[in-house]
Amino acid sequence: QVQFVESGGGLVQSGGSLRLSCAASGTIFHIYAVGWYRQAPGKQREMVAAITPDKTTNYLDSLKGRFIISRDNAKNTVYLQMNSLKLEDTAVYYCNFPGRHIDWGQGTQVTVSS
Repeated sequence: QVQFVESGGGLVQSGGSLRLSCAASGTIFHIYAVGWYRQAPGKQREMVAAITPDKTTNYLDSLKGRFIISRDNAKNTVYLQMNSLKLEDTAVYYCNFPGRHIDWGQGTQVTVSS
């Protein structure tokens, strides 16, 4: 059974950077697209970025180029480089398969302070 474990979150000042990691179990990770999602208080969960097995990427328009998603298929890991962080980026960040979600993990908390 595939499971995702998110890590790398924390407290960061506005304008700072973090790199999140999404480690997946299983042996078929490399054949699936993977997305990063976030859920902020009072808001619906939204997909912020996704990456296909051949590393084609897509991003939430409102990010304005601040985030970069990447993957290392050999390590079964997807990353989210988060730059120029803003207060509104504060959320719990999760990874999952776009459009065909498995059970959500615990996520990793990103808190951006002023």
